Amino acid sequence: MKPWIFAFTLLLSSQAHASFTETSSDVLELALPAAAASIAYFAEDDTDGLWQLGYSLGATTLTTYGLKALVNKERPNGEDNDAFPSGHAAITFSAAGFLQRRYGWHYGLPAYLLASYTGYARVQTDNHEVVDVLAGAAIGMAFNYFLVSPHPSVAISPYYDGDTAGLVGQVRF
Repeated sequence: MKPWIFAFTLLLSSQAHASFTETSSDVLELALPAAAASIAYFAEDDTDGLWQLGYSLGATTLTTYGLKALVNKERPNGEDNDAFPSGHAAITFSAAGFLQRRYGWHYGLPAYLLASYTGYARVQTDNHEVVDVLAGAAIGMAFNYFLVSPHPSVAISPYYDGDTAGLVGQVRF
C-alpha cells in the first residue's frame, strides 16, 4: 500500500499550481478504474470480470468522446469546447458501476462515493456544469447494466447440529 501513497503524494506535489480539488479528480479518473481492475484480478481472481470492465470502460470512453466532438459545448471556464459530457464522471462512474454490479455494494458504495466526489470536483473547478457530470455518470453506469454480469459465487460449508450432518450451500447471483 505504501507505493500507492508515494505515487499519490508525488502526483499532488508535482502539480502545485493546480488546486487539490482539481488534482484529486484527475487522480481519481485513473485510480478508480485501476482499483476496479485490481479488485477483479487480484482480490476476486475474476478474469471474466476484468474483460467485462474493459468492454464497459471502452464503450463508455468511445461514447463520451464521440459526444464531446458532436456536441461541442464550451466549458464554464472557457478553456475549450469539450464540456459535454464529463469524461471524468463517465470513467469514474463506469468503474464504480462495474464494482457494484459485478461484486455488490461492499465494493460499489465506496467507489460511488469517490465517483460522486469526482463529479462534484469537476463542477467546483468550473470544468463542467451539473448537467455535464450527470450525463457522464449516466453513460458510465448504463454500459455496466448491459455489459457486466453479476459475479456468481458459491459457498459450501459443512453442517452439524448434533443429530444431522451434511453440507449447506449458498449461491449468490
